Amino acid sequence: MFKEVQSKRRKSRVVNVGSVGIGGDEPIRVQTMTNTDTMDINATVLQVLRCVDEGSELVRITAPTPKHAKAIGEIKKLLKEKYNCNIPLIADIHFVPAAAYEALKWADKIRINPGNLFDKKLQKDNILTDEEYEQELKRVEEGLIDFIKALKEAGKPIRIGANHGSLSDRVLSKYGDTAEGMVESAMEYLRIFAKHDFHQMVVALKSSDPIMMINANRLLDERMEKEGMDYPIHLGVTEAGNKEDGRAKSTIGIGTLLLDGIGDTVRVSLTEEPEKEIPVCYSILQATRRRITKTEFISCPSCGRTLYDIEIVTNKIKEIMGHLKGVRIAIMGCIVNGPGEMADADFGYVGGKPGEISLYYKKELIKRGVPEDEAIDELVALIKEKGKWIEKTNKNYQ
Repeated sequence: MFKEVQSKRRKSRVVNVGSVGIGGDEPIRVQTMTNTDTMDINATVLQVLRCVDEGSELVRITAPTPKHAKAIGEIKKLLKEKYNCNIPLIADIHFVPAAAYEALKWADKIRINPGNLFDKKLQKDNILTDEEYEQELKRVEEGLIDFIKALKEAGKPIRIGANHGSLSDRVLSKYGDTAEGMVESAMEYLRIFAKHDFHQMVVALKSSDPIMMINANRLLDERMEKEGMDYPIHLGVTEAGNKEDGRAKSTIGIGTLLLDGIGDTVRVSLTEEPEKEIPVCYSILQATRRRITKTEFISCPSCGRTLYDIEIVTNKIKEIMGHLKGVRIAIMGCIVNGPGEMADADFGYVGGKPGEISLYYKKELIKRGVPEDEAIDELVALIKEKGKWIEKTNKNYQ
């Protein structure tokens, strides 16, 4: 049966992380995670700044121990005092509850993994009875009560982030290595926090398999709606890899769910420097029409009719004009792929004759026979004439 792309986002509450809101009518937020040693304050600060320069709105920092959690305070102080940067910082916590408590003093948000914080290891192949399972879950709740109180006192939000590869032995014993297990791993924690009247939560289900990630988040959406929960959802394909593979997996997983109307904040996880993740996030958001932040380019793949080196020209135009938010520019190799294939572009750069370019505005021919070596400058002049030009600003952190 035909399924239409959802035009509306799933309704969720707003969870404030520092000065940045997630969910509700807030923009779908873009975030990343540092890969420096958290104890190397200067290196981490500079990496955060590079991520901010690329457009990251939140940055997560690993805090494996209390001293690493405390270092987030030093990082935050240096960012503010030396660079006037107030980006919210998220402490990433695994295994060590003491690190979570310490992070409450310094971070703007805490991320915990329900698979490895309060659950204990079970003996190999130990299958729990329903009664034993509930006893273990009750023990987990008891371990969380003081932390929930501390969260309330600190006024900090939390992300409950369950990973496919780190489900607890308890969950695996009942649900196996499944999307259902991922959903229940998170839902158990959501229920506990909600039971104790804490609702400043974001939830995430991640997998290195985009199909598993899609299925789990769709099921999460259904389950939360059924139980009356409206917490924002963070999307990501974890351990996606690098280069084309990482970008393809992330686009499939994140993009599909965004088209379903699911997702309030995103991270593309690449085996590269974290600042390289940010443009991919924005490209996915732009392609799914969930958030327009840059120029939209339409360019033909070229063929034997193409009258100029369209790859070189496209790259030049992107470099010069890629910062024009919401402006649509079509780059077409010949008249066949010209006005008719430009869709609803604002401006068109079309090959007319060898060495000559035609420039369009809203499919109206503005200039014909512009010499190719002058055409890009003429396009800039046309954009300025129509009031669509803004100057590019850059920051460079060393």
